[in-house]
Amino acid sequence: MSAPVSNVRPDWDQVIVDIVDYVQGFEVTSELAFETARNCLIDTLGCGLEALSYPACTKLLGPLVPGTVVPDGARVPGTPYQLDPVQAAFDIGAMVRWLDFNDTWLAAEWGHPSDNLGGILAVADWISRGNVAAGKPPLTMRAVLTAMIKAHEIQGCIALENSFNRVGLDHVVLVKVASTAVVAGLLALPRAQMLAAVSQAWVDGQALRTYRHAPNTGSRKSWAAGDATSRAVRLALIARTGEMGCPGALTAPVWGFYDVSFGGQPFRFQRGYGSYVMENILFKISFPAEFHGQTAVEAAVTVHRLLRQAGRQPSEIRHIRIRTQQACIRIIDKQGPLDNPADRDHCIQYMVAVAILSGGLTAADYEDDVARDPRIDALRARIDCVEDPQFTADYHDPDKRSIANALLVEFDDGSALDEVVVEYPLGHARRRAEGIPLLEAKFRTNLARQLTPEKQARILDVSLDQGRLEAMPVNEYADLYVV
Repeated sequence: MSAPVSNVRPDWDQVIVDIVDYVQGFEVTSELAFETARNCLIDTLGCGLEALSYPACTKLLGPLVPGTVVPDGARVPGTPYQLDPVQAAFDIGAMVRWLDFNDTWLAAEWGHPSDNLGGILAVADWISRGNVAAGKPPLTMRAVLTAMIKAHEIQGCIALENSFNRVGLDHVVLVKVASTAVVAGLLALPRAQMLAAVSQAWVDGQALRTYRHAPNTGSRKSWAAGDATSRAVRLALIARTGEMGCPGALTAPVWGFYDVSFGGQPFRFQRGYGSYVMENILFKISFPAEFHGQTAVEAAVTVHRLLRQAGRQPSEIRHIRIRTQQACIRIIDKQGPLDNPADRDHCIQYMVAVAILSGGLTAADYEDDVARDPRIDALRARIDCVEDPQFTADYHDPDKRSIANALLVEFDDGSALDEVVVEYPLGHARRRAEGIPLLEAKFRTNLARQLTPEKQARILDVSLDQGRLEAMPVNEYADLYVV
């Protein structure tokens, strides 16, 4: 006869305790982290504004009941919507992720920590408007930047050594956990409620990665982070009522996250929580492309230039070898039909083919009217990927974290171009001085897509000034983006 299961409630799982202790107790002092967070903020909001040009995104936005306006609700940038914080978090999160153009973190798990801005900005704005209505001071944008730094750190540090994709789970589980923790912090929940909120984020059923991979690749990958960060807001608000949590959410035998969803293995950690992730985040500056292919597209643009200089045509290419990292092969090495934009922006062959043919890559290049060009599939069929073990090792090396790709182009006559190698993409920390002016230019372009010149000027005035931005009330900053 088996022994009865103990009904003694355990102590809180240490992973949950560490997250809460970090959110409640860690003071961010790194000037580099705050400066990078400001750049992350403007880049992320700019990506959301660009997404508003796509009906596939905008059809998902707005109140669930048409015409609803929530008094003192959160604003959705680039729109007239004023919503409850849960729906606003979804809208902001879906916008910023729609075109796969916001920041990236690459490790054992991949992800986009700026996805957390959906929950952070919605809740900070909602709190601020409520405070003003009650005669109390609003939160400032420094609180938003602090929450961003901490959300990046939670998501990124867990991702360093723990691969959720290996067990079929999508990385947005980490958006849900990180957003829950920092939103609970913005709400100033007491410790017991914060522990409960974070535990509930682990208890939730987590998203399967299947919508990112053949044969099911589709647009859910563009709103999955919005779903996760909005769910985080909901869980934090549930915890605020005093609803109990699950102390052993991760470690409970049979029923906990580790046994149910992580192969029975506990999480491993490379470092404690600080501000490392924000300081080293990867920006997508040049191309709206899955990050493992960024350097391949950069190399392809160089190939386009070399072909023109040599008077050669893409139709003369017999074969292109992409020497790459193992993660790239797992995620975006794809042959066969591509059915939709979400399929195409996760195919390295498509991205490289377009860049060689046109000399660049934009979000519009994933749409059907561009994809109909027969030259793209003809060239794509002649592109193969091979893993370079050194590229894979450098990808995981904490002192390098390169995302290298190399293109070798061979022609029908047996000749070839010299291999084009790009180790670090433009948005890498090693290329910050080169990248930030272009990131600011990207923001200016995206502001101009949706806002009047007067609004653009007011936003740029404060957004490019660290001190002014940090001191500005959140609600006043959000109001600058209202249309």
